[in-house]
Amino acid sequence: MWRPSPTVKHALPLVEPISADEARRARWFQPLDRGRLSVETRTWIPAMVPWRASEDGRVTPRVIDWYRRFAEGRPGAIVIEATGIRDVPSGPLLRIGHDRFLPGLRELCEAIREASDGHTRVFIQLIDFLRIRRRPTGEAFLGRYLSLTERHRAATGQQADADVRAALLALDAQGLEEVLDERELEALRFGARQRVTDVDDPQIRDLPQTLPPLFAAAAARAERAGFDGVELHYAHAYTMASFLSAKNDRRDGYGGTREQRVRLPLEVFDAVRSEVGPAFVVGARFLADEIIDGGSHVADAGFFAESFARAGFDFLSLSRGGKFEDAKQPRVGAAAYPYTGRSGFECMPTVRADERGPFSRNVPDAGEIRRRLKEAGLDTPLVVAGGISTLAQAEAILSEDIADIVASARQSLADPDWFLKLAAGRAEDVRRCQFTNYCEGLDQMHKPVTCQLWDRKGLDEPDIDIHDGRRLIAPRNRQGS
Repeated sequence: MWRPSPTVKHALPLVEPISADEARRARWFQPLDRGRLSVETRTWIPAMVPWRASEDGRVTPRVIDWYRRFAEGRPGAIVIEATGIRDVPSGPLLRIGHDRFLPGLRELCEAIREASDGHTRVFIQLIDFLRIRRRPTGEAFLGRYLSLTERHRAATGQQADADVRAALLALDAQGLEEVLDERELEALRFGARQRVTDVDDPQIRDLPQTLPPLFAAAAARAERAGFDGVELHYAHAYTMASFLSAKNDRRDGYGGTREQRVRLPLEVFDAVRSEVGPAFVVGARFLADEIIDGGSHVADAGFFAESFARAGFDFLSLSRGGKFEDAKQPRVGAAAYPYTGRSGFECMPTVRADERGPFSRNVPDAGEIRRRLKEAGLDTPLVVAGGISTLAQAEAILSEDIADIVASARQSLADPDWFLKLAAGRAEDVRRCQFTNYCEGLDQMHKPVTCQLWDRKGLDEPDIDIHDGRRLIAPRNRQGS
């Protein structure tokens, strides 16, 4: 992953002792009941991809065990990982693009409710993503994959396809830069990647017509499976975030100005809302800042937040960065990973950071977005995340009215019981995330995600699931665990 220069290693935030009585009065452990969104506490576990689904996108026992373990800690809400809305192969990622996925998703909902004794609301994140290819060898790309044009023939002085390809293979790096265009060089060096601006491709051109019904059908399935709501994935490197991006220059009414860039996300919401019941929650996760050259920043996000709130979204969850545009070059045979550049660092900063540090890094932008909503007279619940690992951090965010709900992913992975421990006045017993991104490294390799604080511990315990020498579920809640 990208690192700032100079790099400062930061200590974890101090944890002040707090009694159970004080904890019970904390804002974080108070209910929120606003519009359709009702949660018993303002604690929230955002979507994380654990790489435990089957190769055809079905819920597996390991998926159920993963979420059951989080539910035992009784957060106010859990958002199930990014789940594909299309019925297309996507590896071990959950899918919801066909009714055959419903039995497993229904079992997952029931398991979470059982494990939390009904205290935790369950949402599922719906995602669409465009095609990305693995980085090819030069021989494969130039010898087979590159679509030859008259430009290539003129540059090489050859006409027959085999001769053109042979001439290209004989060129050095500088020679290829003179012959190949920007997208061809990217396909060679990183792997080909579709963009929402590739309107010459009929599939991409027609996204504004195809996506609303796909999202709507997926949301209807989620409701039938028993979820309390859906989170529309409008963040990071994926299709809907790319429509919101300032880099979206489509000329068909779905790109260019902010008003046109937000058009499809609003149309998706309208389609979803029309297919689900009146009590079903529909929120979105989107970026406070893309953190890329020429991308959207907090002023754009404020406009989008106001647009979403006026449209009737039930909550708005903020993230940042995580884009393909600044991803590191992958090794041959691997695909680019959108969390390896500066934008990826901003999404998941580590303790080795710049002077600002990794903790509550998204909060200032969230404050700006909150102010815009308040000035517009809008009170749509706002969820903020990013380096939250203490009760004091969450309380500061809530007391300053920057957000209504505070989410935490990595700390919840480190200790799924930490909300219960804090509420019981046992802050000193919380197993604290070290923010080294050990978990993110596993995600990048598409390996089952675990935490370095517990995946090699207690391997001789009975009935634990072990994969490649690592336990897949955190130790159960007990004193000092």
